[in-house]
Amino acid sequence: MDIELKKQLKITATKVRMGIIESTFNAKCGHPGGSLSIADIITYLYMNRLNVNPQSPISESRDRFVLSKGHTAPALYSVLAQRGFFQVEELKTLRKIDSRLQGHPVLGKLPGVDMSTGSLGQGFSAACGMALSGKVSNETYRVYTVLGDGELAEGIVWEAAMFAAHYQLDNLCAVVDNNGLQIDGKVEDVMSSYPIDEKFKAFGWNVIAIDAHDFDQIEEAFDGAERKVNQPTVIIQKSIKGKGVSFMENNTSWHGKAPNEEEYKIAMSDLNKLLSDLCK
Repeated sequence: MDIELKKQLKITATKVRMGIIESTFNAKCGHPGGSLSIADIITYLYMNRLNVNPQSPISESRDRFVLSKGHTAPALYSVLAQRGFFQVEELKTLRKIDSRLQGHPVLGKLPGVDMSTGSLGQGFSAACGMALSGKVSNETYRVYTVLGDGELAEGIVWEAAMFAAHYQLDNLCAVVDNNGLQIDGKVEDVMSSYPIDEKFKAFGWNVIAIDAHDFDQIEEAFDGAERKVNQPTVIIQKSIKGKGVSFMENNTSWHGKAPNEEEYKIAMSDLNKLLSDLCK
């Protein structure tokens, strides 16, 4: 990847993380941990991969993105704001009454949101349906979806995985955010989904494993997914829950709570320092 592009992606991803902290702090609730762990890959998608246009958010030719782990909506909202779908200042309205930024994405409420999600597994299934529609209609758009590793405990995920392989949906790329933690603790302790790679291979998927916070690996993975024919691709990204905020990293307790004022200041200090270092 070009050095300057990588630098800009890192800067934007840091701003996305700042938006996640800002929105959850103002809401006094939300899911910062898993939002922070997907900030890099969702930044790459919206800034360097997806065919989307804020001025034409429902264009039929656009690529589709479905956030299957809908509770990490702060990440999606933050990157949509950075991409120009709405003003960054609106992030402060997260979960407020009458806000367009509800706790989970709502189709038709906010430009850039392609599917209402929240019930785990259903977003993945919807993405499979979108991909099949594109196939039978000979459309050129691609479909991307992000799942959590805890979400893999849902049976509907594996029904959808079987469906996607059967219909050879090579226009579909799923990302499993493997940060290893869910609301009740470690994934391996609560309901182990391991080995994730072998299970998807057994269901007929092309499998790529990457470091979630390495933009070179992210780009290579999506390039590989686009080249794959007659097979859907899943990118299993090993990530750090709470990535970028010192006291949130690899800490299960930050799955679903917002920072208080003191924690907010520390988090923003961490991210501002990172941003300053990147901008030198």
